[in-house]
Amino acid sequence: MSRFITGACVEMPFKLDSLSETAAPSGATGTWHRYVISQQGTNMIDGARAGTHQEVAMRVHEIVERLNERREGKTRPKVRR
Repeated sequence: MSRFITGACVEMPFKLDSLSETAAPSGATGTWHRYVISQQGTNMIDGARAGTHQEVAMRVHEIVERLNERREGKTRPKVRR
């Protein structure tokens, strides 16, 4: 089975739209941040992570990087945390 990646898909990378501090989810403690990742404004990923602004920014940028690598057909081994 072959995979086809169109030029339009490759030209629309994912990017971090926003990252801001937010209230912790019910039952959780600590500092939390809400982030929004988008692909041309039509494909949105909304999430939340605990940690400092710097820690969360680093993790979310890793997520964006992996999404863009997958979009381009690249793969890399999963990292256990």
